Amino acid sequence: MTDSKGSRGRAAAGKRQRLMAAAARVVHRQGADRTTIADIARAADVPVGNVYYYFKTKDELVAAALGEHARQLELLTGRLDRLPDPRERLKDLVEAWVGQRDLAARYGCPTGTLAVELDKRPEGGLDVEAGKVIRLLLDWVERQFRELGLPDPDELALTLVGAYQGMSLLANALRDPGVMLRQGARLTGWLDSLPGGTRL
Repeated sequence: MTDSKGSRGRAAAGKRQRLMAAAARVVHRQGADRTTIADIARAADVPVGNVYYYFKTKDELVAAALGEHARQLELLTGRLDRLPDPRERLKDLVEAWVGQRDLAARYGCPTGTLAVELDKRPEGGLDVEAGKVIRLLLDWVERQFRELGLPDPDELALTLVGAYQGMSLLANALRDPGVMLRQGARLTGWLDSLPGGTRL
């Protein structure tokens, strides 16, 4: 009996995770306002009626999409943290961004475009949540610059993350993934040119 409850619990957690991942994908492609609960249910292969068991409103699903962005960022930075050198971590981060160039050229940065859209809503709240996801990225990047022993690591983090947002925006506006390739190479060159080394 306990085993059956455990199986149901795992199935429910899996369904919830599928809905979160689907929400992140669909909202990125369509925007929050144009996305319906039915769109997300279809993408997750979950009956629409079942969605309400996990998420009562579309805004809860948008918040779940942001949660999925944060989860994906944590998976990426967790993988990068296994590299011994902070400069290599940052360069691999840029490589990961460039690896998403086709998606960025079609839809922009998943979190950045959503943050801009949510900021235009008359009612607040979710825009702040989007900002928190971007803050997670900034904080992680800042830690890498701090490990390199560089002055103003917070400003360097703003420069790097701002460059990513800019190249994603331009790649999307121009529908040109090559923007990400070229600017990614520039960012990698910039990171190589910075002084500093790992502090032991």
